[in-house]
Amino acid sequence: MNKENNELLSDVAGYYSAKLATHGETPLGVDWNGEASQILRFEQLCKLVTQPKGFSLADLGCGYGALFEYLVPHYESFTYIGCDVSNDMVRAAQARYEKSANASFVVTSEPLEVTDYVIASGIFNVRLERSDEEWRDYLETTLDILDRSSRFGFAFNCLTSYSDPDKMRDYLYYANPGELFDLCKQRYSRNVALLHDYGLYEFTILVRKIL
Repeated sequence: MNKENNELLSDVAGYYSAKLATHGETPLGVDWNGEASQILRFEQLCKLVTQPKGFSLADLGCGYGALFEYLVPHYESFTYIGCDVSNDMVRAAQARYEKSANASFVVTSEPLEVTDYVIASGIFNVRLERSDEEWRDYLETTLDILDRSSRFGFAFNCLTSYSDPDKMRDYLYYANPGELFDLCKQRYSRNVALLHDYGLYEFTILVRKIL
């Protein structure tokens, strides 16, 4: 990460730490509007995972670890590493799942080791005062990180540029799904899925690597 992106991530960390302090370990605490949409979001992202057990997964922007909680009843055995730039989020996750031997949490802007899958949920949404150009640079840099940190593939979501204009907010980033699908097809894999049919103002992209 360059200096500009480090400053950007520091601002984002402060934003989410404040949300956690206000709303606690809830979907609102990671700036989502409720549990139902959070679960629906996880369902889309986890379509990436093709192994029923025995896989490793890194969660970039893990928050208080809600994705780990979702994974537990759906998969028999796996190793989970939660990564977040917010110290407060990581401390909350460590305390929440201290008895879970297969989960670990670390303060970092990128996974520290290669895992089978990497998932990033919500990390491209809150741009604060950053321009579209600055945020797009950060987004593409992060996609490169997801690629090199994953063995079998990665998944991420973004708010969609097809959102209703009256519901769009200037501090949020709305990505063009077609442009990011094309970028992922050209840069990372021929095996890419775009999911834009699950009723939220967002889309999910799955990048599966052909080994």
